Amino acid sequence: MVVASIDIQGGNVVQLERGSRLVLQRDDAGALAEEFDRYGEVAVIDLDAAMGRGNNLELIKPLLRRAECRVGGGIRTPEQARELVSLGAAKIIVGSGAFRDSAKRGAVAEGGVGATGGEFAVNAAFLEGVANAIGRERLVVAVDAKNGGGGYEISVDGWKTPTGLPLVESARAVEAFAGEILFTCVDREGTMTGLDMAPVRALREGVSCRITAAGGVCSTGEIAELAALGCDVQLGMALYTEKVSLAEAFIASLNWKKAAETSGGLIPLIAQSVDGQTLMTGFASREAVAESFKRGKLCFHSRSRNKLWMKGENSGNVLVLRRLRADCDRDALLAVVEPAGPVCHTGGWSCFGVGRRYTWEYLQSLVAERFRNPVPGSYTATLDDELVREKVSEEAGELCAAKTRDEVVWEAADLLYFTTALMTREGVSVEEVFAELDRRHKK
Repeated sequence: MVVASIDIQGGNVVQLERGSRLVLQRDDAGALAEEFDRYGEVAVIDLDAAMGRGNNLELIKPLLRRAECRVGGGIRTPEQARELVSLGAAKIIVGSGAFRDSAKRGAVAEGGVGATGGEFAVNAAFLEGVANAIGRERLVVAVDAKNGGGGYEISVDGWKTPTGLPLVESARAVEAFAGEILFTCVDREGTMTGLDMAPVRALREGVSCRITAAGGVCSTGEIAELAALGCDVQLGMALYTEKVSLAEAFIASLNWKKAAETSGGLIPLIAQSVDGQTLMTGFASREAVAESFKRGKLCFHSRSRNKLWMKGENSGNVLVLRRLRADCDRDALLAVVEPAGPVCHTGGWSCFGVGRRYTWEYLQSLVAERFRNPVPGSYTATLDDELVREKVSEEAGELCAAKTRDEVVWEAADLLYFTTALMTREGVSVEEVFAELDRRHKK
């Protein structure tokens, strides 16, 4: 998997060299999040919070509903982590809080991972609290490290404070609480001088959980090397300076070796609608993946014709690409798409003989189309702001007065229709309502 980084400082997107020297600055965090989300999760890092200089939470909040984000920087309590998850964060990254434990000051941490006479040690109580609050699978521990001459050691406080904690031993100690480890080679962060692969290999041998590596990565060759080790990559400077594109990085991260051994160099590709319905399957070559990103429409490799083809190139029933994701072994792909029409060559909505589900999203798409392009006799098109609000109020009362099961079904359908019309007039999507329900569920 390829993770694109959005580092935020002073309300702007920044890239720093070795965590200090400002190299570039932008103010388009929202647009970046939406673009990056096509290729993988987005790492949103609050540098001000990490360094104890305030926070950028109000800027970060809307990003969590625009992309699949993992959030880090200055997270010190399980309550903070839970709140961010409720706001839409897919994962939480903790760093300094995982390695500072004032209760162990003056003692050697359990298992030997800690410095005598200092406060630095693996904070098991904190990590257990976060894991219990959000689930171990959502917790990423950042093992940011510098080479101290005798080996890599953990740094905290935005990479400013050395802890003396050895990298691999510390990673082993936190693995019990986390689903993933994020290793940043601090010495090379932002330098584009290449990632030091030695500590990555040591980590891969030392832990069994997922590993994402960052710091100095500047080529697709390095990304492919990381993928061969079973590691993901996080990109920052190389991405912003266009040294590496996300499309190239995504392709390099896939398991083409296995594809060559099992399926003639092709990777299985599943197309899924935004509301989760499986539409079709096919195979993708490197060229097909690249063209999917380039065109914004899903492309496959036709095995029967031995050539690239874009779904809908003749019928017009294209699949507009929202995001592409690899599975855990990087040898299969899932494309989330918006179909322009029936997907199957038989005229069916799905190649699996299943008709289009009547979902709330589908209802809103019909209502929105009626508002955009009114047709003669359309009742929906007559629903101005005043009338639609009157109908919502009226139907809510009728639902409450319903006596039988059939009446409840009938009135609930009316209320949902008029509520959807009101939402659509106000520019509120079904996804936003579901996101709010999800937030309340996770509180």
